[in-house]
Amino acid sequence: MGTTDGLRGPEIWIRGPVTVPDPDASPGPGREPGPGPASTPYVSAATPRRFSWVATHGGAGSSTLAAVYGGHDSGREWPGSGDPTSVLLVARTHAAGLESVLRTLEVFRRGAAPAGLDLDSVVLVADAPGRLPRPLAQRVRAIESVIDVYRVPWVTDWRLGDLGGSPPRETAPLARLTGTAGGRAR
Repeated sequence: MGTTDGLRGPEIWIRGPVTVPDPDASPGPGREPGPGPASTPYVSAATPRRFSWVATHGGAGSSTLAAVYGGHDSGREWPGSGDPTSVLLVARTHAAGLESVLRTLEVFRRGAAPAGLDLDSVVLVADAPGRLPRPLAQRVRAIESVIDVYRVPWVTDWRLGDLGGSPPRETAPLARLTGTAGGRAR
């Protein structure tokens, strides 16, 4: 587990430097001093996460992921007015799927995605059981070098249309990201 200035906590999930306010510092000009951190209980202002699954190609699995993890299934379209603006890009792990992710990431990099969308991460769904061939694994590493990637293994039950039960244990980080409880979306 990483540390920042000897502190442990949620800052490990943030890319880049993390600053921690100095409790002994003055409040600054025009501000009244308030109770210090020791006397103020921590209150979470978190709200349920809202996000849109966006397939980067046909058959990526966005509908299945939306059914299992919750969220809005945008299919191959950008989220519309009133849809969640936090985007999870979805692709299969075959060559065409990984290439489509790279093209879509380039759209975001150029600023050509619709205004107001927030690219959260990429979700790669296995296109077959077993390990990826080396060339595909190298492409996945290239994608992981620029954005957070969540991997979903091959799930035979999903292929057969059985979306019940808990998601695979390998997807626990994705379940935490999406706020899935007990395998079903909250």
